[in-house]
Amino acid sequence: MKRFFYIMITMLCTCQMMISQDSLALDISGSVDVYYRYNLGGDYDVAPGTSFANLPGFSLGMANLKIAKDGDKVGFLADLVVGPKGEDATFLSPFLRPGGSSNMVNQLNVYWNVSDEVTLTLGNFNTFLGYEVISPVDNFNYSTSYLFSYGPFSHTGIKADYANENGFSAMVGIFNPTDATEYNQTNDYTVGTQLGYTFGKGSIYLNGIYSSADSIDFYQVDITAGFDVTDDLYFGLNASKAKDAFSGVAAYVQLQATSNLKIGTRVEYFKDEGLGLFGLDENVLDLSLSANYSIGNLTLIPEFRLDKSSQAVFADGLDFKDSLSSFVLAAVYGF
Repeated sequence: MKRFFYIMITMLCTCQMMISQDSLALDISGSVDVYYRYNLGGDYDVAPGTSFANLPGFSLGMANLKIAKDGDKVGFLADLVVGPKGEDATFLSPFLRPGGSSNMVNQLNVYWNVSDEVTLTLGNFNTFLGYEVISPVDNFNYSTSYLFSYGPFSHTGIKADYANENGFSAMVGIFNPTDATEYNQTNDYTVGTQLGYTFGKGSIYLNGIYSSADSIDFYQVDITAGFDVTDDLYFGLNASKAKDAFSGVAAYVQLQATSNLKIGTRVEYFKDEGLGLFGLDENVLDLSLSANYSIGNLTLIPEFRLDKSSQAVFADGLDFKDSLSSFVLAAVYGF
């Protein structure tokens, strides 16, 4: 922890000295989030089987610091995290190499704009699969979906992105095994692909990862889409299938009620096809109702969530039941 803040302070001081030099100026952004979580039924410390917002009582999310240099031809991104959510997001780093420092690294990469349409990126970057992301600033719901939680969080490797002025985009990459941030322990590799189209009021992406190595025979196919139905109403969709693991679909609806208040819902169906979370071919329905109230850079997120499983998996004293109702109040500050 002390080392993390020493690194941040050193970087900020360095940035301050460089800020007057336009050619060396850096972009600094990030977030801080904290929350309170309470079960309306069941044991106090039981939570949905999803990532991040699952600790009881008053809890910490993460501090996230992004330092970037965006040049016409080349640039870099250093994205550092600390806190329970940061540890969960980089869970394989300390496991694969105990004592390593990459448990603080959410993203770390350099890029080269080969042309106006093609960019090469080398390093570690958050996944391109799925609708939700690690940073709470870019999610409407504070709790996360099952599809996000059991898909990849990040990739380390090289990728080529193509985008033209007509809204079409494509990506192809070669990566270490999923979430192996720091190094490749098995000498196996994963191929990633993406096709996308952005139009006037929205976008749609077809994503995939695939590996046929002896130790990893796996694929995941994923579709994400979102568009503005009206100026105040938004609809998003995520559908995914992972071999011998899971399949599911999630829909997102958000309404701009006032200038600083949004209300919305996530409705998700998730089927266990080998994870062992609920049992083979068992499923769960996640219904999350959230509000986003903005006060400057601060967003307050009250959220009610109901998880309904086809199996009795949520502890309630000496018994188990097939549903769990919970409430979260989160505060997210973005800068």
